[in-house]
Amino acid sequence: MNLVVETGEGVYTIDPETEQVVVAGAELSEIPQPRVELPLLVAAAREGSTVVAVLNRRPPLAVSHDAGSSWHEAGGGLPPGRAVAIAEGDPDRILYAAEHRVYVSQDGGRFWLALEPELPQIKQVGWLEA
Repeated sequence: MNLVVETGEGVYTIDPETEQVVVAGAELSEIPQPRVELPLLVAAAREGSTVVAVLNRRPPLAVSHDAGSSWHEAGGGLPPGRAVAIAEGDPDRILYAAEHRVYVSQDGGRFWLALEPELPQIKQVGWLEA
């Protein structure tokens, strides 16, 4: 499964295993976001009960695995966030975007891997089904 990153200069497709960037004009469709009255970004799993909130503080993430009944902090080493996405069908796979870099978690937000490519200013991220 590849990931797609929308930036100010276009849309990039990245293979998270090889970290290779493909500038292929992919499209990132608008994903309906939950209505939230707080200054944060939220991603919710389509299957399961994982919810991830990007907060304007350190650590920058709050993760819930029970649909928001309880939360734990995550991403202590991550920079301030701009976008977040949860893989469809696998709520343990999470993308987190800072201003110019994408981070991937394969374990529900406990550990994060910074992908090598430094991209133009990131606006949105998402997973592409291969």
